[in-house]
Amino acid sequence: MINSIQGTVKAKSATNVVIDIGGISLEITISVPTGNLLPDIGKRLDLRTYLNVREDALELYGFSGESELELFKMLIKISKIGPKLAMGIISGANPDEFKRRIITGDVAALKTIPGIGPKMAKRIIVELKERLVEQTDDYDIPNDGGSPEYLMDAVGALTSLGFNRSDAFRVLKKMQKEGKVSEKIEDMVKMALTEL
Repeated sequence: MINSIQGTVKAKSATNVVIDIGGISLEITISVPTGNLLPDIGKRLDLRTYLNVREDALELYGFSGESELELFKMLIKISKIGPKLAMGIISGANPDEFKRRIITGDVAALKTIPGIGPKMAKRIIVELKERLVEQTDDYDIPNDGGSPEYLMDAVGALTSLGFNRSDAFRVLKKMQKEGKVSEKIEDMVKMALTEL
């Protein structure tokens, strides 16, 4: 696997860049956000990459950062999403905003991205929501009167009891909105158990 490429920008467009690496020029497909960050022609560039191997072609995809690459890898594991559609999706929203839409189950917002219809939006949410919530430890936990440490400890306690992290976050968020957050983890867990 080609992990990253460093070289000189030889040509570029909104969705492609040609990089010269010691006399060899590689054409790399990129997302629009990565394209917006490209240096001028003749300047040095370092891109994270993913090599897609097909029977009839080797396709190289480039990313400005790790979060964009990780999102791409998650997307191409979903049925009916290939590398080209994944790049189109990444071009339609920045990685953090896209992840937020998935975690909150916002089908309407996902549908605004070119290439995603209602069925595809629901499939993406089903496939990725749990994984993204697990990666984002402090996602959407309000911090108006309670300590994040207490909230995260409560989430940890609930997940150790077999509840999924997404449900634990949802319940704790509701509890805090209702003013039921306590500094005692035991109290928060007991209250949350009545909701789960």
